[in-house]
Parts: sequence; structure tokens; C-alpha cells
Amino acid sequence: MATDTAKETFRNFLKARGHRVTPERFVVLDAVLGSRGHFDADELFLKMKAHGHKVSRATVYNTLDLLLKCGFISKYRFAENHSRFEKVFGRPHHDHLICLNCGEITEFVNDKIALVQSEICREKNFKPQSATFQIFGLCAKCRDRSGAS
Repeated sequence: MATDTAKETFRNFLKARGHRVTPERFVVLDAVLGSRGHFDADELFLKMKAHGHKVSRATVYNTLDLLLKCGFISKYRFAENHSRFEKVFGRPHHDHLICLNCGEITEFVNDKIALVQSEICREKNFKPQSATFQIFGLCAKCRDRSGAS
């Protein structure tokens, strides 16, 4: 369930941009904040329907777009044909290793990456809004199965 802080932040965001504040949007917010790992919009919609929530697919897609703009979630394309999301509200920044064979996504934190990003932005007089770092390759399990090094 969404925290009071999250609900208030989202409510203020919606009002400030002239969007309607609807119970369905907050049901989606609850589902997103209760999620673990990465998900796509259809997975979230089907999970919500399975739990008896009366929300349309369009509402899920539109609310995810609003949650992205509000800074509650991040959107990625992990070498797939569709976008995946993950909640960032209340979570530390992290990056991803993505297996091109099985699709496993491994999250990691490395302070050196943040330092390099800050240094580059400072050198180029660039004000960053967000950043992602993704490494694509083969996980250990897939390498072991294929005999690749």
C-alpha cells in the first residue's frame, strides 16, 4: 500500500498539472509501490485484475506515464520489444546487468559509476536529470550451459 507521503506527493503532482485525482490512479500507485523487481504494463494490469481491482488497461498505461513523470518509477528497454518499469520511490539508485539469453536482470550499486557520471557532467557543463547504466551479456548460468567463457 502506498505511504501517506507517496499519496500526497502524487496527489499534489496531479493537481499541479491539471490531472484528475481518481481512486483508480491510487490503486495503480499502490500496485506499483507494492511491486518487486521489474514489470511491464500488461503484467501489472493482469496482476491487478487477478486481485480483483476494477481498473482498465488504459488507466494502468496512463497512470504509469504519470508516475514516470512524477519520479516514482523508471522506464527501461532491456533488449526487449517492450518497456519495463521499476519503482524508484524510496529506493537507492542502482544499475543493471542484463542476460541476453535468459533475460535475468541483476541489480548492482557501484559508487565509481556515479563519480564518473558527475565528473563528465561537470566537465561538459551538463545538468543531469536521470541516468541509467546497463551492461548486456551472458549471466554465469547461461555461460555454463553454453560452454562459453
